[in-house]
Amino acid sequence: VSVCSRSTQRHNETTESELNGYAGEESQQGSTEPAARAGWNSKVEYFLAQVGFSVGLGNVWRFPYLCHQNGGGAFLLLYVLLMLVVGIPLFFLELAAGQAIRQGSIGVWRYISPRLAGIGYSSCVVCFFVALYYNVILAWSLFYLGNSFQYPLPWEQCPKQGNLTVKECEKSSPTSYFWYRKALDVTDSIDETGSFNTYIVCCLLAAWTIVCLGMFKGIKSSVKVMYFSSIFPYVVLFCFLIRGLMLDGALEGISYMFYPKLEIWADIQVWRQAATQVFFALGLGFGSIIAYSSYNPKNNNCHRDAFTVSAINFLTSVLATLVVFAVLGFRAKGKVVECVVSNMEKLSDHLHSGDVDTILIPHFNFSDPGSVSVEDYTVWFKQHGHDVPGNLTECDLEKEMQKGVEGTGLAFIAFTEAMSLLPGSPFWSALFFLMLLNLGLSTMFGTMEGILAPLTDRFKTLAKNKTKLTIFSCIIGFLIGLLFTQRCGNYFVMMFDDYSATLPLIIVVVFETFSVSWLYGADRFLDDIEGMLGWRPHVIYKYLWKYICLLAMLGLLAATTIRMFITRPTYMAWNQDKASEEYLKYPGWALAVMALLIIFAMMPVPVALIHAVLQDRTKLTSRDTEIGRYSIVNTDDKCETPMTDMSDLDQRSTTAASFS
Repeated sequence: VSVCSRSTQRHNETTESELNGYAGEESQQGSTEPAARAGWNSKVEYFLAQVGFSVGLGNVWRFPYLCHQNGGGAFLLLYVLLMLVVGIPLFFLELAAGQAIRQGSIGVWRYISPRLAGIGYSSCVVCFFVALYYNVILAWSLFYLGNSFQYPLPWEQCPKQGNLTVKECEKSSPTSYFWYRKALDVTDSIDETGSFNTYIVCCLLAAWTIVCLGMFKGIKSSVKVMYFSSIFPYVVLFCFLIRGLMLDGALEGISYMFYPKLEIWADIQVWRQAATQVFFALGLGFGSIIAYSSYNPKNNNCHRDAFTVSAINFLTSVLATLVVFAVLGFRAKGKVVECVVSNMEKLSDHLHSGDVDTILIPHFNFSDPGSVSVEDYTVWFKQHGHDVPGNLTECDLEKEMQKGVEGTGLAFIAFTEAMSLLPGSPFWSALFFLMLLNLGLSTMFGTMEGILAPLTDRFKTLAKNKTKLTIFSCIIGFLIGLLFTQRCGNYFVMMFDDYSATLPLIIVVVFETFSVSWLYGADRFLDDIEGMLGWRPHVIYKYLWKYICLLAMLGLLAATTIRMFITRPTYMAWNQDKASEEYLKYPGWALAVMALLIIFAMMPVPVALIHAVLQDRTKLTSRDTEIGRYSIVNTDDKCETPMTDMSDLDQRSTTAASFS
């Protein structure tokens, strides 16, 4: 049988599979795809799933924090630049790969070559790590949601022991005390384990139960939940924005957000943070994008989807940032006004005692401290404040705005404190934590799909028992997640958030980009997309994938790795005696755990490569023993099979074959 005749036969089989709406693996690997693959009922469902996955808790607390710390408007410009040059091209790459091959991350990379299958397995491992701690944040949101249905809110005032206010609360604030002592009952360091937090254990069980019920029948059931979980957060954000703009200090907060400080562009760490945020905002490397797009018809316009989902993600981040800055501006304005009143009272006391020179007396009416504007006080303080006895303090709105907190602290401390100042605070609190819960749920569905879809596509036994696999995965997730419900659990959440995903995901995306653009061939990939969509994407994608994106990801990988080695990793701990937060260095055993997490996440890549190479050698050995049975056919006529295994690169001059 000639090579060309086998090629024609295989091409016909491939065409037939495409007409049926999905593509299997090449015949020599054996199709591992379920006989009947699910699909989206409508484009709306698909968009809800992709947007729901990419828009998560990071949009609400990570993006505003980065804007807050890194020059406001200048960071926004940098973020948009990196989104256009790196984020969207890589997002398009994953969408196109999933849609063309119609399999999860394992199947996609194994389809290109068995040597690359480890990339998909690594994505699954990282998704599992993320799911473990992400659901704990949902448990915290459930705990706060349950406590929001009471008036006054339990974090509005410090509790009392007898007639005395609890010292830990008095030294800090009611919201900080409730978060660290009531919700987490946190230890002073990661070395002190402590007992399990019963309330958080129950909330974690509830969170995993909700995820399990939502994923029970795959995308058919999860998408029904997403109609609510993906849309409801936008309703809440707009409600908060309208209410926030009515608050005193909101406009100052928003103007601080948009005021550009272009000098931050010279800081390499700001570029690293912006690139990392683009990376995580779009969910690159998780395999969830590939999994969701694999349920699309082959002619779906994934190029337009890449721009649309990315634009929605960015606009959501901006909307959330507007809300956060408006509310934080209101909170900061309140603190600054309190500062002015306190200083004016001190000034009045010194005037009555005759300690102040008449030249230093302000021109405004300070006998009524509440009527003194912040602007008037600031101008006077810069001129004479340091000459007045009594240690008067500067009441600077911008400096108060800079005292923002990151991540969980922004949601569970700063934002919670601001909401407690609003009329009808229980309503706004319940609305906010219900929004957090829904944002987290839609992301959790995508993360779990990034685990379940590749495994069920790869293993027929799991495909036949997907419901059991879903339940089993949720049970395992809950049991391992109990680690995070200890009194020191918050520190483990920070460890997993900072180190279990960042480095492995960057490495995964580097492998993905290199595999498609160099091993498979960017031109061939564009040919496949042209055959799929009916038109050819601009040639700029070829150069973006081959050079710009790959170099950017390698630069991000190098910057992240160097930073980890130069600066010993730290975590923010709560000191009960001082009643304040402090940064502590991770102990040696914690560093070992971090290293193991990263190694374990990346281990499938070399293991799969070695396994495939050994299999190839075994096949070559068996072929050598049977040489002479088949005639050797000249292939100088450039006849190529539609799908050439890249493991044959050593024997063939072609780089790879096309999908279609």
